[in-house]
Amino acid sequence: MSIICTSLSFSWPDDTPVFDDLSVSVPEGRTGLVAANGSGKSTLLRLIAGELRPTGGSVVVDGVLGYLPQHLPFTSGQSVAEVLGVDRILAALHAIESGDAAEEHFTTIGTDWDIEERTRAELDRLGLGGIDLDRPLGTLSGGQVVSLGLAAQLLKRPDALLLDEPTNNLDGPARERLTEVLRSWSGCLLVVSHDRALLDGMDRIAALDHGAIRWYGGNFTAYQEARQSEQEVAERQVRNAEQDLKRQKREMQQARERAAKRASNAARNLGDAGLARIVAGGLKRDAQVSAAKANETHANRVDDAKARYDQASRAARQDDKIALELPGTTVPAGRTVFHGERLQVAYDDGPVFAGDGLDLDIRGPERIALVGPNGAGKSTLMRMIAAADTSHRVAYLSQRLDLLDPDRTVAENLAAWAPALPDAERMNLLARFLFRGARAHLPVRVLSGGERLRATLACVLFGEPAPQLLLLDEPTNNLDLDSVGQLEAALAAYQGAFVVVSHDERFLAEIGITRWLRLEGGRLTGS
Repeated sequence: MSIICTSLSFSWPDDTPVFDDLSVSVPEGRTGLVAANGSGKSTLLRLIAGELRPTGGSVVVDGVLGYLPQHLPFTSGQSVAEVLGVDRILAALHAIESGDAAEEHFTTIGTDWDIEERTRAELDRLGLGGIDLDRPLGTLSGGQVVSLGLAAQLLKRPDALLLDEPTNNLDGPARERLTEVLRSWSGCLLVVSHDRALLDGMDRIAALDHGAIRWYGGNFTAYQEARQSEQEVAERQVRNAEQDLKRQKREMQQARERAAKRASNAARNLGDAGLARIVAGGLKRDAQVSAAKANETHANRVDDAKARYDQASRAARQDDKIALELPGTTVPAGRTVFHGERLQVAYDDGPVFAGDGLDLDIRGPERIALVGPNGAGKSTLMRMIAAADTSHRVAYLSQRLDLLDPDRTVAENLAAWAPALPDAERMNLLARFLFRGARAHLPVRVLSGGERLRATLACVLFGEPAPQLLLLDEPTNNLDLDSVGQLEAALAAYQGAFVVVSHDERFLAEIGITRWLRLEGGRLTGS
């Protein structure tokens, strides 16, 4: 069981290249694929899955392929059974049980007579045992939808499995269940993730950098240690190359000065010797040719030293990082930035919150972590807070990343959110979010998950007016680890209030949380 890509090339319709002659063979076992946002991780998975057609090369998958994309192609009106792909088989089984022995029902079922039992077992394994198969998808949380998507792939009994950010929106227990599923996986597994704990369960790490794959044995921790060692060696080579370049330049300058001095002395000596003009001229030309050759030799040495320095600098280059400086809106202590009483919403199966609803006050520059299991209503509460805002000083970052116009470019979206910002400042801001040059003029629909999150962050955080309250629903989903660090530093320095929903315990530990709220069983508790 393996995945083999041979001389794979791909460019977007606007001729933006992603891969050029990439060859990679993913063996049996657990492989983690890591890279900076926008490097092509999700694109590579889509090429392997057949969602995209390569402009050159080929992809061969040994056996049945399962693929869980980063953005799940489901609609809120679909039922759980439809998402799992078992609705037609279940309908045929129920028809036969009711006495309808039409041949088409047997054809639909094939060999899947145990599909209902297998479906229930798979849902139980992923913590979804209590969900009815007829339940609409729109009533499930983001984490439940991700787990449901994984169950749909596992029901295919795949030989090779592609997972793109599978821990997005998952709470702690759901992550543990996913980890257990992957620990027992015996086929070919390729996982794109920024989840450090998940990647530590991999057998090997494949690092995608500038269209090429580098392999590292062991888990993510071992990969980080290897990269750190490589970085130290590369930085040492830069220092050596820089010193060599300075030495070569110094020697070239000294050689020029010596040549000039010799030429001056020779001219005086020739005049004193009373040589014939033709002889003196010949000696002068010989000296000039000798000096030119020496200068050329030193110039070549300088060029060689500069080339070595440039090569060492490229090898030591750290991945680009977003440079976040959030709007400096200061919220005085005690100022109420949100007041809600009896907050409630109901779906077809009843109200989400217990009793008369939830009461919530947010005052001053509070840093609130809203935690709780998948399906408790955390995202629902965040949307209600955002909808209740009349001051236009609340910025809401949805976990679904659906705030931007997908057909507009990144620059056009930012212009709509911050119309008073001059064009030059707008482009400088986008550059800090790593949208430089032509990247700022790409339509949002072609961006990777991490790029879309960066674009959404730029628009939400720098929209007008500047926000006093940030609502961040799973903000680290799809961000590479360097960018997560930048977001942590930015939030730690932010002077306003924020509420963050996240299952990333390391992230929450770094952003100075001052108040913890837990939503579970329809009730909001905490200090």
